[in-house]
Amino acid sequence: MGLNRYVHTLGHYMTARYGQKIHKLTIDAAFTCPNRDGSLGVGGCTFCNVSSFSAEHGSKASVAEQLQAGRARREGEQRRADKRYLAYFQAYTSTYDEYAVLKRKYEEALAVSDIVGICVGTRPDCVPDEVLALLAGYQQQGMEVWLELGLQTANDSTLKKINRGHDFAAYADTVARARLYGLKVCTHLILGLPGETPADAEQTLKQVLAVGTDGLKLHPLHVVEGSIMAKQWRAGRLALWDQDTYMDCAARLIQHTPAEVVYHRVSAYARPPELIAPDWCGDKWLVMNGLIDRLKRDGGQGSALGQPFTA
Repeated sequence: MGLNRYVHTLGHYMTARYGQKIHKLTIDAAFTCPNRDGSLGVGGCTFCNVSSFSAEHGSKASVAEQLQAGRARREGEQRRADKRYLAYFQAYTSTYDEYAVLKRKYEEALAVSDIVGICVGTRPDCVPDEVLALLAGYQQQGMEVWLELGLQTANDSTLKKINRGHDFAAYADTVARARLYGLKVCTHLILGLPGETPADAEQTLKQVLAVGTDGLKLHPLHVVEGSIMAKQWRAGRLALWDQDTYMDCAARLIQHTPAEVVYHRVSAYARPPELIAPDWCGDKWLVMNGLIDRLKRDGGQGSALGQPFTA
């Protein structure tokens, strides 16, 4: 069972609901970002190069075609006739377009027969009420819907340093509005941002849990080609956490997370040649196995709160 023994993972959550594994298929729906197109800023967040995490980046294929290709890749890896999937709008800001465009793209994904729902990745400052209502409508029809908000850190000084373009208050406002619509929120956090320590990450978790969230994603900071941080790294102006620091911190955050919160991810890695540093972020199982060892030894999700997760 691996991580599922110690953490309330998305895999565990989806299997409990659907009686089988449900995998995500990523989509690049050709959205942009207000932090790149000049509406809010230019250059984007200092860590960002979307091609490092989206295999579909720059694709001219339609949403349905990308889902078909992703499904074919999955079926090649694991042969099973009854597979079902979540469509994950991952690249850039997937709520940042005209309402009619968003509706058309979301519904193109939901019309695919083996898609059970959508995950929509976006910024906290780009989610108007009409989009929340649209997503809530799909949920009311029985679809699985997750609004994934890229917060990264609750520290406003760090958010400014990485050119994020919003503050923690914008995140808290969007979460509050999403909850009024009954939507599930998954919060993305990056551990090891410039100048931050494990104590800062723990403070971020406290603030996120105080606002309320249904899911979490943890990522170690890693430097990829095409990002502003790549220049900072090469100039010797950027310090990165080592793998033990990340694994120790991630384990503590998991142990201080209530058992009902769903972890969509506990680490992340980049594919070469995009990854510049640290090298350990190129090995997915190195961090995963290290985290499992720590959780097995010290306690799994919720253990520090006296309410441990039980598989």
